[in-house]
Amino acid sequence: MFGGKHHTVTAIRRKDRSIDYFYLPRKSNSVLQKLKKVPFLRGIIALIEASANGSQHLNFSSERYDVDPEKDEEISEEKVSRTTMILGVATLGVLSFIFGKFVFTLVPAILASFMKSIFPSDVAQVLIEGLIKLLLLLIYIYFVSLTPMIKRVFQYHGAEHKVINAYENHLELTVENVQSQSRLHYRCGSSFILFTVIVGVFVYMLVPTDPLWLRLVDRIALLPIVLGISFEVLQLTNKLRDIPVLRYLGYPGLWLQLLTTKEPADDQVEVAIASFNELLKFEEEKVPMKADMPNLEM
Repeated sequence: MFGGKHHTVTAIRRKDRSIDYFYLPRKSNSVLQKLKKVPFLRGIIALIEASANGSQHLNFSSERYDVDPEKDEEISEEKVSRTTMILGVATLGVLSFIFGKFVFTLVPAILASFMKSIFPSDVAQVLIEGLIKLLLLLIYIYFVSLTPMIKRVFQYHGAEHKVINAYENHLELTVENVQSQSRLHYRCGSSFILFTVIVGVFVYMLVPTDPLWLRLVDRIALLPIVLGISFEVLQLTNKLRDIPVLRYLGYPGLWLQLLTTKEPADDQVEVAIASFNELLKFEEEKVPMKADMPNLEM
């Protein structure tokens, strides 16, 4: 999936080895457009939009995965009967979101509080909490990446990055040229996830760690602030990536991408190239892409 200024496009490999596309225009909303220009708030808006758009692209690909193109009409006929299933998936998604926030936001705070006798100061507590959160994140991503399905998703993630890098380096988008590029990219959503951990450490330094109930409430209440600042940091590291010394600010996010991306096969790169070329056809201005995928969304 690739996003441009006016459209987002997803390409999928069908069962008969053909490539199919899903197009989604970016809807213009005057209120959202104004909010997107507000620093720290625009990150939240970007996340909401990415989630909304990504769900539609994922729905398209999941409906047609391993389905013969000749049976596409049956997919349309089944849409009404799938309402119950969609509601179930939506409910599961909400529950998963809540569970994820509990694990990666509240559990580290609780575990760190158990070490209060060893690390009593607020600064030490926040640092221990951040370390636990980072370890949980790395362990989770590592073990999830071992499953065949997620490994394949991460390969397509790597293919997206390679295509973007080839395009930004003004290379012809051939399989050979794309495969020669790095699978890491400064604007990746994986970098954003890591920045939320790092930024969270600094933000949580501003509030007390006692009592525990107040600490947990603060973590939830401050989450939008952490997300907003992390988005700005992500944008900043991308702008500084060509400056010799300051480019290293984005390296932690790139290191995390070693887990969230995998080297793609040639046929996966072909799909990524097809998707990107299709997007260029729909764009009025052929400029370097600013929307990085949906790695947030995957």
